[in-house]
Amino acid sequence: MRVRGNDYRPLAELPDRPPTLRVSVVVPAYGGQDKLDLALEALARQTYPAALTEVVVVDNGSSPPLRVPSWVRLVVCETPGRASARNAGLAVATGDVIHWLDSDVLLTPGALEEHMRWHHRAPYLVVTSYIRFTSAPVPASLPDDLVAAFEPAEPHAWIVDLVERTDGLTANPQRPFSLHVGGATSVNRRLIDAAGPMDDELVLGQDTEMGYRLAQAGAVFVPAPLARAYHLGPTMRMRDKQPIDRVSHATVADRIPAYRWLRGHPGRQWKVPYVAAVVPAGGYEETRAVVDAVLACTVPDVSVVLVGPWDSLSRDLRSPLRDPSLDLVLLRGHYAYEGRVRLADAPVVDPAVPYVWRLPVGWVPGEDSLAALLDVARDEGQGLVNVLLEETAAGVVAARLERTSAFARASLLVGPGESLDDVVDEVSGVCWLEGESYGFTRSAQGLVGRRGAYRARLEASAEAVRLSQEVERLRGQVARWKDEAGRWRKSTVEMRREVSSLRRQLAAAARARQGMRALLASSVRRALRRD
Repeated sequence: MRVRGNDYRPLAELPDRPPTLRVSVVVPAYGGQDKLDLALEALARQTYPAALTEVVVVDNGSSPPLRVPSWVRLVVCETPGRASARNAGLAVATGDVIHWLDSDVLLTPGALEEHMRWHHRAPYLVVTSYIRFTSAPVPASLPDDLVAAFEPAEPHAWIVDLVERTDGLTANPQRPFSLHVGGATSVNRRLIDAAGPMDDELVLGQDTEMGYRLAQAGAVFVPAPLARAYHLGPTMRMRDKQPIDRVSHATVADRIPAYRWLRGHPGRQWKVPYVAAVVPAGGYEETRAVVDAVLACTVPDVSVVLVGPWDSLSRDLRSPLRDPSLDLVLLRGHYAYEGRVRLADAPVVDPAVPYVWRLPVGWVPGEDSLAALLDVARDEGQGLVNVLLEETAAGVVAARLERTSAFARASLLVGPGESLDDVVDEVSGVCWLEGESYGFTRSAQGLVGRRGAYRARLEASAEAVRLSQEVERLRGQVARWKDEAGRWRKSTVEMRREVSSLRRQLAAAARARQGMRALLASSVRRALRRD
C-alpha cells in the first residue's frame, strides 16, 4: 500500500500477516549489568517468534565485561559512544528489521510483536514504542506484571505532545523524524541501508539526526501506543535538558536543515543546505544569470550544483578566444572559488538535502521565487512543484522543486514502466504553477522581490530626502529673492523721489532761465533806446 505523507492509518486496516520477517534487537550497553539482565529477561518473554528474533548486545568498553545468556550474541566495541556501539551491532545484525533498545528499557511482552505487525504491512516504516519512565527501585529479577511493578510512571512527555498535536503524526507534520529515539524504536533494514548508519562524529543527538536521514530515505514514522516499555529511571535529557540541548544543537544544526531556528545566521554555509539548485551549464551569460539569481534569493540556505563536462576541459592558452569550450571555461573560472557552487559532471545531490530545485538555463527566478515555491511545498505537503515557463511545439520548459523524501519513498514503490512523478503524486502530491506569477523572467531584468523592494524603498527614500533638501534650498533662494525684491522696491521708491526732486529742480531752473532771458532782453532793449 502507498501511504500519502505520514498518514499511516490506512495500514492499520490491513489484515495481520503470518510473521516471516526477522528482527535484530541491538542493545548497546556500558556497565549496568543489573539493568541489562532485566532488559534481556523482558526480551525472552516476547510473544514474537524466537526463531525470527536475534538479540545483539554491544559491550561498549564495560569493566568488568558484560555477561549475556547463550541465546544472545555479544559484540565488543571499544570505541566509546552510543553511535559507535549501535553501528557495531548493526554491522553484525542479520534481521530484516533493526530494533534499537537501550539496556535500561524493559519491553512489555507484546511490544516486539506489535512493532513487527506494522513492519509486515509496509517495508518503509519506523515504529516507536510508548516508553514510560519509572522511579521504582530496580528489582533483582523481572516482575511478572510490569505495570503493577513500575506504575505510576511518567510518559515520554514531548513525544506524547508531538503525537497529540499532529493527530498521531498524520496531519502533515514538519518533523516526524523526531519520533526516532534509540530507547525502543524499530526500523526496516532497507531504510537504514539507504540512509546510512549513525553519525559517530556527533556527541549527542545521534538518534534525531539518523531519524532525519531515515525521513529523507522515504520513511513513514508510526507511534505505537500498544507497544509499551518501561525505562528504569529518568533519561539523561530529563535530568539535564538545557546542557544537553546546548551540546546537541551546536552540531545537529549543521546536519538537520529542518531545524530552521538553529540556523539564524543569514550569511554562513552549512554542511547540509536546505535547498540545492541544479543548473545545467550553457552559455556563460545565460547560465550566470540563473546561478547569480539563485545565490541572491531571499532563502540564503541554498547551494548550486552546476552540471557540465568540467573534467574534459583543457586550457587553450594560445588562442583562448577561439576555444569552442570558452563559455564553460569562463563558468568554471567564475565559480571555482564560490563556496556555494559545486561544479559536477552529473546532477547528483546529497540525499540529506530536503529540496532539490531544478532550473533550466534561459529562465531567471526572482528573489522571492524560491521562498514562494517552498511555501507551496510545505503548506500543501507537495512532493513536486512544477513551474511552467514555456510551452511550444517542441515541448514544455519547466522548473521543478522536488521534495527529496517524497522521491525517495516513490523510488521504493515504483513499478516497472511506471512514472516516478506519478508515484510521487500518490505518496505526496504534484502541482503545476505559472512561472510569471512566481517571478520567473526570460532574462536578468533586475531582481524583483523583498530585497529588490527594500532597495527600491531605500532608493525612493533617498530620492525623497534629496528632493526635500532641494525644495528647502529653493525656498531659501525664494526668500532671498523676496528680500532682494523688497530692497529693489525701496530703492525704486527712493529713486522715484530723487527723480521727482530733480524734475522740480529742472523746472525751477527752466523758469529761472526764462526769467533771466526776459530780464536780459528787457535790459538790451532799454540800452538800445538810450542810444
